[in-house]
Amino acid sequence: MSSYYPRTKDLTRTRRSVTADSPPSSPSTTEKNYRHDRLSRYESSGDSAADRPVGRTGSYTRRETRLASANRQEQDASTKDYKKMYAEALHENERLKSRLQDSKKELDKIRSQLERVTQRHDRISERSSVLDSERREKQALEKRVSNMEEELKILTELKSDNQRLKDENGALIRVISKLSK
Repeated sequence: MSSYYPRTKDLTRTRRSVTADSPPSSPSTTEKNYRHDRLSRYESSGDSAADRPVGRTGSYTRRETRLASANRQEQDASTKDYKKMYAEALHENERLKSRLQDSKKELDKIRSQLERVTQRHDRISERSSVLDSERREKQALEKRVSNMEEELKILTELKSDNQRLKDENGALIRVISKLSK
């Protein structure tokens, strides 16, 4: 409301004197001057008497205009909020898509590692089966070797017995030949 009043030193002095000296119910001459200033401003702005708000009706009109502009601003803000929310949703969607792609890559990587481990396990199990068969063969060969060593010992004993028998036979032949002479 202060924008309707001209700011001068005289006016502020009169305002102070009016508020301090007179009761609020009695209109003074300065208030009449203020009304006159307002009316003259309306007339100088080019408003006709019909366009000019009268009393409370004018304040209601101004209030409705303010509310209408505030509603428009709220609608604009809500539209902006929808746009902002849409942009945020798109951004979130893109972020989630990239996370999904990263997860898929990681899953593929883990699958390939699992495949390699499975192949290693198969090779190890093949190796272990090969090792088992090799171990069985080795045991069989060791058994054969030990059997052959025993046979070899027996053969060497037999050879030594045979040699001893030959020597005895030769000695007997000499004794018999000396006895027969």
